[in-house]
Amino acid sequence: MGAVVGLIGGTGLLLIWQGLTGAPRRRNAPHREVRLRETLAQAGLSGVTPARMIALQGAVALVVVAVSFVSTGSVSISIVFALFAGYSPWLLVQRMRRRRRADLRELWPEVVDNLTSGVRAGLSLPEALAAIGQRGPEPLREPFRAFGRDYRATGAFDDSLTRLKTALADPVGDRICESLRVAREVGGTDLGRLLSTLSGFLREAARVRAELLARQSWAISAARMAVAAPWLVLLLLSTRRETLAAYDSAVGTAILAIGAVLTVAAYRVMLRIGRLPEDRRVLR
Repeated sequence: MGAVVGLIGGTGLLLIWQGLTGAPRRRNAPHREVRLRETLAQAGLSGVTPARMIALQGAVALVVVAVSFVSTGSVSISIVFALFAGYSPWLLVQRMRRRRRADLRELWPEVVDNLTSGVRAGLSLPEALAAIGQRGPEPLREPFRAFGRDYRATGAFDDSLTRLKTALADPVGDRICESLRVAREVGGTDLGRLLSTLSGFLREAARVRAELLARQSWAISAARMAVAAPWLVLLLLSTRRETLAAYDSAVGTAILAIGAVLTVAAYRVMLRIGRLPEDRRVLR
C-alpha cells in the first residue's frame, strides 16, 4: 500500500514539475483570422496580414467620414457612407479572389499536363514539380519555384509539398498535392493515367462553370445596380440643405440605419442565391 501511495505521489510531483517548467503551449490562431489569411492568399495577397487588412478598412472609413462630413455637414449620412467605404476593401479582396480562382481554374489542366509529361519522361516527382516553376503557367510558377528551392535545401518531400499546398491555397492544388504524396508513398505505375484523367475532368468542369457564369452575370450585375441605386440617389440629394436637415433628425437617422441594414441583408441574400457551388479545401 505504501508503494502505491509513493508511486502516485511521485507521478503527481512529476506532472506538477513538467507543468511549471515545460514550454507553454502555442495558442492556435482564431478561426476568423485563419479564414481571413486564407482568403488573402487566395486573392494573391499573401504578403498582406489580417491586421493590415483591418487597418486599411479602418483608414478608408475614417477618410470617407471626414470627407463626407466636410462636404455635407451631416453626421448620419457621413457615418453611413463611411461604413460602406470601410467594407469596400473586403469586397475588392473577394473580387480579386474570385477572379484569381477563375484564372487558376483555366490553368490547372496545363499544370497537370506538365506533370504528366514530366513523369512519363522519367523525372522524379520533386523534379517534375520543380520543373513547373520553369515551364508552367506564369501565374503559378513562383510557388513551384519556391518548392524547388525548399526541396533542394531540405530534401524533405512531404514538408516541401505541404508548404507548396499552403502557398497555392486552392482546392485543386490540394488534390494534386495529396495525390502526389500518396503516389510517392505507395508507388505504382498508374500515376500518369491518374493525372491524365484529372486533367480531362478539370477541363470539363471549367467549361461548364464558364457557361453558367456567363448566363448569370447579367442577373448579378442588375441586382448590384438595384442595391447601389438608392444610395447614389441619396448622394445626389445630400447636396440640398433641407435633405441634410431631414436625415440629421432622429427619424431620418433611423431610416438610414434601417435602409443600410436592409441593403446589406439584400446584398448577402443576392450573393447566396446567385452563388455557384465552389470547391472547398477539405485536404488542407
